[in-house]
Amino acid sequence: MQTVAQLLTGKGSEVFSVTPQDSVLRAIEVMATRHVGALLVMNQGSLIGIISERDYARKVILKNRSSHDTPVGDIMTAPAFSVTPEDTVHHCMQVMTEKRFRHLPVVKGGRVVGMLSIGDLVKAVIQEQSEHIEQLERYIAG
Repeated sequence: MQTVAQLLTGKGSEVFSVTPQDSVLRAIEVMATRHVGALLVMNQGSLIGIISERDYARKVILKNRSSHDTPVGDIMTAPAFSVTPEDTVHHCMQVMTEKRFRHLPVVKGGRVVGMLSIGDLVKAVIQEQSEHIEQLERYIAG
């Protein structure tokens, strides 16, 4: 069973963030530029929340708020639920399914070391299942 650390080794550990004082418009611009669906909300190096496209849709667009005038801190999901590098991919899938999250920060010793999306986890599970199928086919073929 693959761990988060193993997954991050292949994926990379680059993360993108904004501050709670940044405008929601700034956050959406960063998401669009970086081709990501969520950003960490950091305050002086500490993870305090997460802002996603879903937060934007539900807490800004549907409430007819201004993206330019609304600070990230007003709509972010806080506290951010996180996992550790030692957690398994299956554990992360379970957390995302139960909590209805699409993104999970990875934290080690109080420091963010990566970010996982549901797509990263699905890809890892499919790869793992494909490897199992290949092993079984070789076993059956003799």
